[in-house]
Amino acid sequence: MKTFCGRANPTTGALDWVEESEEYDYHQEIARSSYADMLHDHDRNKKYYEGIRAAVARVKARSERVIVLDIGTGTGLLSMMAITAGADFCYAVEVFKPMAEAAQCIVEKNGFSDKIKIINKHSTDVTVGPDGDMQVKANVLITELFDTELIGEGALPSYEHAHQNLMQERCEAIPHRATVYAQLVESELLWSWAQLQPVEVEGARLVPPPAVGRCAGAHAVCDIQLSQVSPASFTPLGPVCTMFTVDFSKPVSSAFQAHSSQFVAQSSGRAQAVLSWWDLDMDPTGSIVCTMAPSWTYQEPKMAPWRDHWMQSVYFLPVESQVTEGEELSLMVCHDDYSLWYSLQRGSQTEAPPSRPCCTCQAHLVWTRPRFGELNDRRRTESYVSALRSVLREDSVCLSVSDGSLLPVFAHMLGAKKVRRFHLTDTVAPAKETEMCEVMLASPVQISVLMGEPYFSTSLLPWHSLFFWYCRTALAGLLRPDASILPRSASLHMVAVEFQDLWRIRAPCGTCEGFDVTPMDEMVQRSLDFRESREAEPHPLWEYPCRALTQSTATMTFDFTQCLPQHSIFSMLNMLFREGRCHGVALWMEYHLTDDITVSAGLNGPINEQGDCEWSRHRKQGVYFFGSPWEISGDGRAAVSYSFTFEPSLGDIRMDFSVTSQ
Repeated sequence: MKTFCGRANPTTGALDWVEESEEYDYHQEIARSSYADMLHDHDRNKKYYEGIRAAVARVKARSERVIVLDIGTGTGLLSMMAITAGADFCYAVEVFKPMAEAAQCIVEKNGFSDKIKIINKHSTDVTVGPDGDMQVKANVLITELFDTELIGEGALPSYEHAHQNLMQERCEAIPHRATVYAQLVESELLWSWAQLQPVEVEGARLVPPPAVGRCAGAHAVCDIQLSQVSPASFTPLGPVCTMFTVDFSKPVSSAFQAHSSQFVAQSSGRAQAVLSWWDLDMDPTGSIVCTMAPSWTYQEPKMAPWRDHWMQSVYFLPVESQVTEGEELSLMVCHDDYSLWYSLQRGSQTEAPPSRPCCTCQAHLVWTRPRFGELNDRRRTESYVSALRSVLREDSVCLSVSDGSLLPVFAHMLGAKKVRRFHLTDTVAPAKETEMCEVMLASPVQISVLMGEPYFSTSLLPWHSLFFWYCRTALAGLLRPDASILPRSASLHMVAVEFQDLWRIRAPCGTCEGFDVTPMDEMVQRSLDFRESREAEPHPLWEYPCRALTQSTATMTFDFTQCLPQHSIFSMLNMLFREGRCHGVALWMEYHLTDDITVSAGLNGPINEQGDCEWSRHRKQGVYFFGSPWEISGDGRAAVSYSFTFEPSLGDIRMDFSVTSQ
């Protein structure tokens, strides 16, 4: 069955009515899930298997039947491990129906259907008894309910309910416990993602409003690949502190709790952020540990396992404060049933736990953390100010088309006669072009400078910022004949890449720890084929190292000094790439503010001879994954042929790639 759905087009700004299958949402959920990433996480799988074997052995040593409850079973992998380790029976709970169906197929394919029962429910709805989902309560609890913040997926309420209703009083748990660690740091880089910093323009200092400076910011965790944040980017102000532990083998509470760790400041600086991660002890002795610690905590960083389903966290303190080396400090973490927040206290006396911080200035509700970093980028600001200076005159009338942009303020400080702005954050969906014209027709003054970064909060992929071109076209009748357009043009760039690790999120698994999980591979592939395999997806590539196999190439150019064309824009090119394993291509936009000033939303500099890439932290780049990697080995070279088609009526870019040996 199909139905018509209204979807806001982020490029054109129009509301498109499209025919969608009723299965579209769950196909998208499966295609964008981290199931493959988890199955490729050998360190996680190995540690779980060791912990399961040990737990089953402990129960058998008590001469008890081993009854397992696996909450959030996913593919059923951990349940099959439990039966293989000697468990008598396993109840495997999975709330997501497509995944539960795949788990049933996997269990049957591996010959465990007589000992594993798949229950397609939320664990809090599972019943126990002769007519229930479980015949008896379990004495071994296996779970994988964690996210980067540990408790963000509702682990605590699920454990709380399980111990009260589904588990025997004396039970084993895998993992046995979790421990949360934190370190107080000063970091100009990280702090730039939290608060708007003062800006120097023409010798004048632009200071954020007091309400913004006093705001505690968004309380939500900033989850990133902390291994990609160089230790040179922050100064530790204290040691790595053990904040709290949760013993999953005993009753767990989801109620509010606060924990403190006292330490002496090891250096002076501004306390701004807290770096945090956690470990899982798979057994009571702590001899089987699965750690989320960033790679720079390892003696050999290359030995750190890579995973994207569990990363590390950055928490920003409500206010930055100066600390002095040797000062006694207390770092406090509070948590409710789903989230954590940190605060810093002086001395050894513990104050009352603070309430969860929330944004009071509205800026943190409008700007994402990368957007804060972009606005605080001094070099980028200088580029825009220089470009504005070159086009502004005393009688300039400026219109800014960007979300939450500082360009209108810069134009005013540079002497523009009048500045107006139009941004999309006043509306829930992108404004239609006619609405923009209605806003501007209220003013009889023609525009001499139309400016944009461009940045729109609805943009996901690089070319979504072409909405600026649609706005420029709609405003053509309001522009002076000699009006300046800033940026003058944009170009879509591409480079073929070999990912160090990101390829895992799309790679089929086949056999995992000796178990056949091909039904899961097939399910994911069906969902990818539904639509996702023909589309690029956004990723912040600074977090995911890759090696360039070609030179950066401009595939298409969009001339903003002209109105949007009625016809399609098409480009086709062949290019050679070097030896390697090509997983796909990275795509990004570069904005040409003037003839000699360009701002890149992708590569920050040229690619070196080894193919190393340095990516912008401010915007996500587009990644088009190939169905299977292209292998180029030995002395062989290959040419990649690609075509790009931009359809103005659709606001989308279609891509096609092929490879031939040379």
